[in-house]
Amino acid sequence: MNRLLCGAATGAILFALGGWAQAADLPGKFEGVTIDAKLIGGQQYEKLYERIGEWEKLTGAKVNVISKKNHFELDKEIKSDIASGSITWCVASNHSSFAPQYPGIYTDLAALLPKEEIDAFVPSTIKASTLDGKLVMLPRAQFDVSALYYQKSLYQDEAKKAAYKEKYGVELAPPDTWEEVARQAEFFASPPDFYGTQFAGKEEAINGRFYEMLVAEGGEYLDKDGKPAFNSEAGVRALDWFVNLYKAKAVPAGTTNYLWDDLGQGFASGTIALNLDWPGWAGFFNDPKSSKVAGNVGVKVQPKGSSGKRTGWSGHHGFSVTENCASKEAAASLVWFLTNEDSQKLEASTGPLPTRTAVWQWDIEQAASDPYKKEVLTAFQEAAQNAFPVPQTAEWIEISNAVYPELQAAILGDKTSKQALDDAAAKATEILEEAGKL
Repeated sequence: MNRLLCGAATGAILFALGGWAQAADLPGKFEGVTIDAKLIGGQQYEKLYERIGEWEKLTGAKVNVISKKNHFELDKEIKSDIASGSITWCVASNHSSFAPQYPGIYTDLAALLPKEEIDAFVPSTIKASTLDGKLVMLPRAQFDVSALYYQKSLYQDEAKKAAYKEKYGVELAPPDTWEEVARQAEFFASPPDFYGTQFAGKEEAINGRFYEMLVAEGGEYLDKDGKPAFNSEAGVRALDWFVNLYKAKAVPAGTTNYLWDDLGQGFASGTIALNLDWPGWAGFFNDPKSSKVAGNVGVKVQPKGSSGKRTGWSGHHGFSVTENCASKEAAASLVWFLTNEDSQKLEASTGPLPTRTAVWQWDIEQAASDPYKKEVLTAFQEAAQNAFPVPQTAEWIEISNAVYPELQAAILGDKTSKQALDDAAAKATEILEEAGKL
């Protein structure tokens, strides 16, 4: 008999008794069960996925990874499955920014896992993972808000310090405003061998970066009535930040095609001075096996915009179980295993911010004897205080897909920033109208 919830009869008995499976029963036994999974891919996730083999040995089940892609491609694949009615898989990577798009396809994990395990997570992440009363996602150690990575040696170079002071009349120091980032990016850039900064330039990635820069400039993406409001003076200032850096060749020419892995590899290559990025890259950047800037990485809180507010687009990763899954108990066990304390410690050890309360304390204790980790944790703890989610609309990704080509058009010089934002706002309005939101 499965030690988690094994079959409808056992499940009915447990629920009749008013309880969940006990935490001690996890991960359970599921001999002969195969769980098909669609997972986010990327260098920073591979260590966690090595734990899947441990779960298979413990439970007797197997995991068949049928897809491993970045979230943007995974999102398209899931939507295609929804449209064709072919959701036959059980487990998928999810994200708080993407989850509202998938009403009905994911089951309530609160009905499959012990309450004490769910209570072990930071409450705000469980709240953000709960849609229409259903816990549709169990959070990973991947609470995401970006901080600023930089090459320390640039700020220790006496010749550069003197040249910067002569040119701008101020001391060269890691920037605290986005105006300073732009100025330093142009100062450090020496294309095509070295660039001041970089940014993800397509999909939700550029729309999200624009969104947080807009907020830092004092603007809003959707107004109080849910109508697009980003084609404002603040929006033009925010988009001009990207446009001007591209025009000045302070960023790589290919940045409009970059996504997160491109940025991580770019900074690790030693050819980028300043890099706004996620906590999951912290260990990768400081590992001499993967990074040419290892031992030379500084990390500080994300900069402020002209409004005085810091950027802080945030969200968190997780795993979900489908309603169509024939082995929900086994799937829930896998999701729990990939988000339990051991898994979160594994992920947190390389930089990601944990979503389990106990792992936060463990992370702080580990940082005490590691100067780099302490710097990372300090920076991201402060960064998290400035975090804010994407607009709470199920159309966020659809809007992003309509908006980002307009942002690209401005960056590439095909439209003015105002023209691009007006066109983007018109497209976003049409999407919301068709959805019955306006």
